[in-house]
Amino acid sequence: MNELILELEEITPKEFFGAQNANIKLLKTYFPKLKIVARGNTIKAYGDEDLLEEFDRRMNMLMVHFGKYNKIDENVIERVLTSQSSDDYNTSEKSGEAIIHGVNGKIIKAQTVNQRKLVESMRKNDMVFAIGPAGTGKTYTGVALAVKALKAKEVKRIILTRPAVEAGENLGFLPGDLKEKLDPYMQPLYDALRDMIPAERLASFIENGTIQIAPLAFMRGRTLDNAFVILDEGQNTTHAQMKMFLTRMGKNAKFLLTGDPGQVDLPRRSISGLKEALLVLKNVEGIGMVYLDDKDVIRHKLVKKVIAAYKSIENRE
Repeated sequence: MNELILELEEITPKEFFGAQNANIKLLKTYFPKLKIVARGNTIKAYGDEDLLEEFDRRMNMLMVHFGKYNKIDENVIERVLTSQSSDDYNTSEKSGEAIIHGVNGKIIKAQTVNQRKLVESMRKNDMVFAIGPAGTGKTYTGVALAVKALKAKEVKRIILTRPAVEAGENLGFLPGDLKEKLDPYMQPLYDALRDMIPAERLASFIENGTIQIAPLAFMRGRTLDNAFVILDEGQNTTHAQMKMFLTRMGKNAKFLLTGDPGQVDLPRRSISGLKEALLVLKNVEGIGMVYLDDKDVIRHKLVKKVIAAYKSIENRE
């Protein structure tokens, strides 16, 4: 009897197999002459060679679908197993500016004009500055683009960093080890990733270093090759920190720097490295700069009003 062994790479078995192995049971109804066994992250099939070749082809189609949408269900399996070619099973769903499909098939896309400009700028440039107030989707859109690049194997890793300005010398007084001390400052990045990558796979990526989340100080001395790198809260970098970060760029790297020049938390009289970089680099070819504003705010409707209220006060000063 012939044997076929399929390894589920970068796929969470529990989600691929379905509740109580429902998806595997459905597969068995379409291939009644094969003995199919799912265990751990492996699927084994036994039977006639021609049937095993067809099963292998259909399973690869299912795995590609799962990798793209993070989800398969009875309808998807039926389309894949009854389609004539690998293209026929695509849904008629028009995702517009969809960047990726996140957890449970959630469509993540650029929702505003300036967010779409950010997506386009990242496509054209290897380094992009995304500037705008809180809630405009700078970081979220950036993380989605990074996850897309990782899934498409355009990069080998994602590196997310931000200056832990609020912590400063007080880090030592916070409870826990270094990771526990720093995690609160990295939480917005974790939140975005949890929307886009299933929990088990995300934990695996972080554990094996495919996704790295670290404070800016940890970037010193590194060369960041084959990576999509996001510097969040860039307005809180100093001149030296910004220059250090920008010169970490290695081969086949994408750099996205986000920030809000209106929310600088640096000590008084300190120059924001982000503000300076925007002036110094504005005419450098290959660097994109995208400006978002209160029209791009996608949080609670009151956030727009808060931004407008503070802007009116700042304009009078």
